[in-house]
Amino acid sequence: MNDDDGDGNPPGVGFGALLREDLRVHDGDWTVPGFRVLFVHRFGNWRMGVRSRVLRAPLSLLYRRMYRKVRNKYGIDLEFSTKVGRRVQIHHQSGIIINGYCEIGDDCILRQSVTMGIRSLDDMTGAPTLGRGVDVGAGAVILGRITVGDGAQIGANAVVLEDVPPGALAVGVPARIIERAAPPGAAIEP
Repeated sequence: MNDDDGDGNPPGVGFGALLREDLRVHDGDWTVPGFRVLFVHRFGNWRMGVRSRVLRAPLSLLYRRMYRKVRNKYGIDLEFSTKVGRRVQIHHQSGIIINGYCEIGDDCILRQSVTMGIRSLDDMTGAPTLGRGVDVGAGAVILGRITVGDGAQIGANAVVLEDVPPGALAVGVPARIIERAAPPGAAIEP
């Protein structure tokens, strides 16, 4: 999902184009917290592609200030090291914590009070990976080195501790997996 040049944004699309996509999926409203958090995240990745340390240093200071401001104001913690795909939507601010080792695929939706992170202090990099088009309900907790398959849905307040197959639904505490046939036209091409 990331470029090899140090810029952790999705490959093949520029910083400006990513922001236009992010703005479009947030209904063209640059004031919504989800867009602002993604802006800061994408800026944090973009600045890592600036090769000159002299130029990157003030950009890093600016990033840290913006990161803390959106984290503290909107309650959305999304570090630049998190791999975030294209057209990701973050709906409803507050209480969203995403570990820096997580990966979020293209076209995913995250709602308020979602937590994605490690399950054990014995595996500090063991964070979840969301496939393409995953829909995460409010209050969901996704923990550990697991994969949520393309087009899966995570129900509100579910606690997901194991892999979720593509197109499946995970509900409950701990989450139970309900396999479903993919709806027509929902197939996501690689």
